[in-house]
Amino acid sequence: MQLPNLHLSLTVVAAVVLCINLPFGYWRAQTQRFSRGWFLAIHVPVPLVVGLRIVSGLGWRLATFPVLIGAFFAGQLLGGLLCRLSGGKGEGSQ
Repeated sequence: MQLPNLHLSLTVVAAVVLCINLPFGYWRAQTQRFSRGWFLAIHVPVPLVVGLRIVSGLGWRLATFPVLIGAFFAGQLLGGLLCRLSGGKGEGSQ
């Protein structure tokens, strides 16, 4: 079975990557730094992003890496910020 090729633009894929990382950044902000949960909150979305890259038809062009890596980290940071603003436990507590 072949995966569908959606032919999404780099902007759309970057926006989806950012949105995927928001809950993981929220989770990361509630874990102790360098703990198992912290590590998982950062690395669990990676296969999702790789799968999205494959399904979107974006390919592996070098120019796409800075954009998607930036979206990945922006989602993590914004998720952590949302956690702190919403009164979550905050970084380092658990």
